[in-house]
Amino acid sequence: MRFHKTPPVLPWLFPKVWWRRPVKDKTIFLTFDDGPIPEVTPFVLEQLARYNAKATFFCVGENLERYPEIAKQALAEGHKLANHTHQHVKAYQLPTQTYLMQVEQCQSALRQVGAETHGTKLFRPPHGQLNWSYLRTLSAEYQVVMWSSLTYDFDATLSPEKCLAKAIQVTKPGSVVVMHDSLKAERNLRFLLPRLLQHFSTLGYSFKTL
Repeated sequence: MRFHKTPPVLPWLFPKVWWRRPVKDKTIFLTFDDGPIPEVTPFVLEQLARYNAKATFFCVGENLERYPEIAKQALAEGHKLANHTHQHVKAYQLPTQTYLMQVEQCQSALRQVGAETHGTKLFRPPHGQLNWSYLRTLSAEYQVVMWSSLTYDFDATLSPEKCLAKAIQVTKPGSVVVMHDSLKAERNLRFLLPRLLQHFSTLGYSFKTL
């Protein structure tokens, strides 16, 4: 079963996590997980620039180390980079200290590209895997961010048209929308992103960083 919209019980159980953001206008918060990579991230940056849209990229540390020039381009264009662990690891499969080390390694990679210069440090757990213990520890240093709208662009069984239709249906003012600048999501993302930007821009929405 796909949950394109976050079940209401989750924000109730984890109130300190950002699921959506309070807004007074037509603002959407686009986020991209798993990059940066040369095959997809430059396309994302190009599409965002066409609409003067800003986004938050939850980066994998290894990709930051491989492609620092793409990360620096995103920063130069006004986007925000955030933490998505060093190797895109699953919290439920690692000892606590190993997982926290993954978070710190990614934060170190963010510092190397100049992303940690000001503002709140943001963290999104890969696959949305998090428990009370991790949340309590990470919240001392990071703002944990989940989402209110999941596009499922990574799902190869979901057509690009269906992906777009569902994303439009569940996205509202203040929504935190998840997409992926990854090879797995590339087919759906290349269809979804320009049309999503066009649709909501036409309705008077703006796109800001978290």
